Amino acid sequence: MNVLLFAIESPTIIILVVAAIFLLFGGSKLPQLARALGQSKKAFKEGIDEADGKSDRSKLESVDDEALFEEARRRAQQMRADEAKKIER
Repeated sequence: MNVLLFAIESPTIIILVVAAIFLLFGGSKLPQLARALGQSKKAFKEGIDEADGKSDRSKLESVDDEALFEEARRRAQQMRADEAKKIER
């Protein structure tokens, strides 16, 4: 595996790979290819970040369910009151 990594780092190999990509896709398709590659990288990074966020769920498990329900009920009542005030206007 290390031999392969050193072979890819060679400037000649990099130039040949870029030339092959240019010949395969043409000059007009390269911007689209680069854009798609960038979007894929962004989606991959978001997936990694989301996976890291799932570890935070263990913190939420320590929260009392009844307290969460009470907070949800309180907020729902507040929203209903706000909507009733808007309707009265």
